[in-house]
Amino acid sequence: MDYKKVIFPAFIILVLLQLFVPASMIFQQENVISSGKTFKFKTAPVDPYDPFRGKYVSLRFMNNDVEVAHVEDWKRHEKVYVSVSENEKGFAIIKSVSKEIPNDGSDYLTAKIRRLSESRIYVDYPFDRFYMEESKALEAETIYRESRRDTSQVAYALVKIKDGNAVLENVMINDVPLKEVVEKSRAEAE
Repeated sequence: MDYKKVIFPAFIILVLLQLFVPASMIFQQENVISSGKTFKFKTAPVDPYDPFRGKYVSLRFMNNDVEVAHVEDWKRHEKVYVSVSENEKGFAIIKSVSKEIPNDGSDYLTAKIRRLSESRIYVDYPFDRFYMEESKALEAETIYRESRRDTSQVAYALVKIKDGNAVLENVMINDVPLKEVVEKSRAEAE
């Protein structure tokens, strides 16, 4: 048997597979961004001891819980499908949580159960990191943290949702993108 005839085609297949996987991941994210529905997830204060990790801003969210009838039927770290809707102020709220993909036409995302209480489920959303340019990330984390302490400011994440997938588009402070807030802060400091 001529191994060269087998090895070269196998190598080509391997290369194509390695290109296909990241390309399909990128396509899926771009599809959500281009045709998903946008929700505003109101953020909550960040633990002051939660360090800035790498080149992103760590996010925490309000309204990440829902009441359930039988909390004993659920497990911590279990994958769930979270149906979301908007409250009267336009912020995302959890409508329901299920173990199966909702078939009622509602917008939903995939998440994991963080913790359980007597009658409530708390979820971890899959978009808790907002990546930024390295030179701006630390300042952005500081500005974001300060905005969460100041009750006159409203911080939220813009998230696109489609078919269980969620993509974090931007973090906003008083309806201004965090990147622009950082740039304005730098301009005022000069």
